[in-house]
Amino acid sequence: MALTVSVGDLLESEVIEDPLYKDEGLCVLGIFGKTAMQPGSPKEFLINTLADKHIYPLFGLNETDIPNTRSLIEAYYSQENRVLYLVLTSVCDNRQLLQACESLTFGIGHSEAHEFWKGADKQHCLALLYLFSLCHVLLLVHPTCCFDVTYDRLFRALDALRQKALPILRAAIKDSNISKEWKVNCRPCPPRLLFVFQMNGALRSSTGNGSDVSGCNADKPKKHSPRRRLQHALEDQIYRIFRKSRVLTNQSSNCLFTVPANQAFVYVVPGPGEDPVGAVLGQLRSNCALRENDSNTFVSGPRRYQQMRHAARQPSFNVEGSSLTGGQLVDCSLKEFLWQHVELVLTKKGFDDSVGRNPQPSHFELPTYSKWAQVAYRLHQVMITNTEEETADLAVKVQSQLKVLEGFLDADAKFSENRCQKALPLAHSAYQSNLPHNYTTTVHKNQLTQALRVYSQHARGVAFQRYALQLHEDCYKFWSNGHQLCEERSLTDQHCVHKFHLLPQPGEKPEMDRNPPILNHNSRGRSTSSCNCGRKQAPREDPFDIQAANYDFYQMLEEKCCDKLERIDFPVFQPSTPDPAPACEEAPKPTEAVIPVASSGSEPGSGPSEGERLKENVPVSHTPGESTSLSLALSLGQSTDSLGPYGDGGGGEGQEKRPSLVDRQASTVEYLPGMLHSGCPKGLLPKFSSWSLVKLGPAKAYNPHTGLEQPGFLPGSSFLLPWDVVIRSRSEEDVGLPEALDGGTSSWPAPNKAVVGKRGSAGGLGRGRRRDDVARAFVGFEYEDSRGRRFLSSGPDKVVKVLGPGGAKEPATRALNTDMPLYIPSPAQGRGLKPHYAQLARLFIVVPDAPLEITLNPQVQPGPPPCPMFHPEQTELVLPPDGLWVLRFPYSYVTDRGPCYPPKENQPLATYKVLRGILRANTTSALPPQ
Repeated sequence: MALTVSVGDLLESEVIEDPLYKDEGLCVLGIFGKTAMQPGSPKEFLINTLADKHIYPLFGLNETDIPNTRSLIEAYYSQENRVLYLVLTSVCDNRQLLQACESLTFGIGHSEAHEFWKGADKQHCLALLYLFSLCHVLLLVHPTCCFDVTYDRLFRALDALRQKALPILRAAIKDSNISKEWKVNCRPCPPRLLFVFQMNGALRSSTGNGSDVSGCNADKPKKHSPRRRLQHALEDQIYRIFRKSRVLTNQSSNCLFTVPANQAFVYVVPGPGEDPVGAVLGQLRSNCALRENDSNTFVSGPRRYQQMRHAARQPSFNVEGSSLTGGQLVDCSLKEFLWQHVELVLTKKGFDDSVGRNPQPSHFELPTYSKWAQVAYRLHQVMITNTEEETADLAVKVQSQLKVLEGFLDADAKFSENRCQKALPLAHSAYQSNLPHNYTTTVHKNQLTQALRVYSQHARGVAFQRYALQLHEDCYKFWSNGHQLCEERSLTDQHCVHKFHLLPQPGEKPEMDRNPPILNHNSRGRSTSSCNCGRKQAPREDPFDIQAANYDFYQMLEEKCCDKLERIDFPVFQPSTPDPAPACEEAPKPTEAVIPVASSGSEPGSGPSEGERLKENVPVSHTPGESTSLSLALSLGQSTDSLGPYGDGGGGEGQEKRPSLVDRQASTVEYLPGMLHSGCPKGLLPKFSSWSLVKLGPAKAYNPHTGLEQPGFLPGSSFLLPWDVVIRSRSEEDVGLPEALDGGTSSWPAPNKAVVGKRGSAGGLGRGRRRDDVARAFVGFEYEDSRGRRFLSSGPDKVVKVLGPGGAKEPATRALNTDMPLYIPSPAQGRGLKPHYAQLARLFIVVPDAPLEITLNPQVQPGPPPCPMFHPEQTELVLPPDGLWVLRFPYSYVTDRGPCYPPKENQPLATYKVLRGILRANTTSALPPQ
């Protein structure tokens, strides 16, 4: 065969041997190692030198000829020399290394890349073990003239792997026609390992023939050249290293390989000379010159074979047999260096490399090609290809034994494992430091971040990510194993103090002993609140659901206080089926709806216009004035029927009204699961109202000189603000365009503001106006903090404070014409640094007994945008005259996305507000007698 092939192809093909060589023994020579950073592979070029043939091209293989594999054993069989060359190429070679680097993607992590290289190293070791099991002589090629000590670790790994895989290999070749010693040891003999180093410029002072040209040594030439002295030094170094690590022992049969005791086993290939052309011509001249003992006579038959073998093995000159004029011995060539070891194999002398007092001879066998190919094929199926079903089980077992290589080959991974294992307890301690017995997810994540920070300070290497994941799992198991706090937050943004638990079902009692326990939420937060009318205070638990916050607590106090009071009930859901269902949050809004979505008319784009709110009103027991145009008709003494259903003046008494949204009913099948706000689907009502409107008594029940006589008010802060509303008579001739008396700056004349065409002010008793032209109402915005302390406010930043008799003097104009805050700092702060906020809890309105309509339209924005506007189930509600009314605001505000928590101390309070226009006053007149 003239070209190299893969060893797999060689074993599967039928090699036609020459009958002259068929019965001759076969020497198997393996070549492995690393290549230099230059084109081509020196390992492949060695075969050209040893076989005296141009087998490999001068500039290496083309990329198309390179098989796509990480480990490849190529074979070249020289029948005339009876030598089979096996060359191992792997990621240690430049060509294969470039292919491996190209196969790695750019986004691969450090640990994935490490796994890739570790797998390549394991396959390389398995291919090396294949060579060590089949070769007589092994040649280690290194690109420098310094020994790589990593080979010591590699050979110890191979020795351990061989001892583990030896029973499996014996089972694979037990049926082969070979000797018993070969079957037991799974190799023809302990292979002899030779070393070939490349000259890398370290000995540039030597001449071409190896003589020393330094000035100090010119008079006394050395017996050996510098290259030969380097070879001797490398031999001593290598032997000491392998003996120290127990790779080489006295008994060669127990070793992975042997080195000769009395022969050279290190060869340094000289580097290129200064004249490469002259060096090539000199080698060509030496190879082509005829020797003295050469004859031109042609010999045939067995004598020709013997002559060819002798000519091929005969050195061109005697090794160390002749000397130069200076007495220096001549260096041998690489072929002469190697052939002295191959000759021992072909002459069946074997290797006697055991040392010590009682050296034991090692087994040796020189097989024919057919025997060797039979064993090599079975080992190849088990160790390399794994394609046959008969040896599949053995191949799996061999692959499982590759784990013994991890401790030898993966030193950096072993270091990383030890380092990360030491860092884990430190990270666990950092996680558990200053931890309460039960804690939330936020605390868990913060502590885990701290633990990972400590871990990253100590852990290193490829095992970093794996142990970091283990740290995650360990910390999570510690937290979930009895240390997990209930994640539910109350409507005031406080955590439940219980550990992870389940809520009791209806009719089920709490059980602490169950795992997880069955408990109700509890934040251990208690506050003091007043009832719907404000006359009774009671402590309350921190609520966790909207019904407990806005309904159940007030229902409990209503039985003791407000049950007998007159009230205006807001419409709620009335089921028509025994099992009503909550509406889906993402249900499409119907085109026809009953429940209005009211918003402030003072902010453009915040909601429907006033005319749209008119169409969406829900009728109650007291019919309100429906719009500004309606109040205009009343002030002009006209009938309401003359304005038509929409106030456009286009209909008569007998005209049929258009269908209005007021006439349509809300759903009786689906209810609104939360509170009513501007983002809710129309046509749905909640099961309970979060608002309350009760009447404490007639208008005279409030005494402006004493204020509200209810518990919890701060001294001097229980006085309602006076609100003087001008009442105009129908017979007034100087009336211009009438104006609605609402809370807007442009819709009704504010007190103390002059009216065009009138003398005096609208809020006082001018000289040109009668005393009955003004009706006095009273308004009070009541705030209450968590400790039950109450006070009234006259503006966004002012608390009512009346020290003397006479009641509050400041009018309610400022409070009605601005957005009142939903939360303000409590004037009675505690000793702590954390501020206490008081929340708008009630609105007191004293409606006088006068021809006056006061329309109630509360709109609350309990958070920054895009927080929706909250409003009662009925808007534009007209309060009946002669009464002291109390509107109780919700305790908490909840949307479909969750509760609107009270503001933190660093949040601005301006976005939490009650929109202006909450009250609007309109004059009324008695209808003409029928």
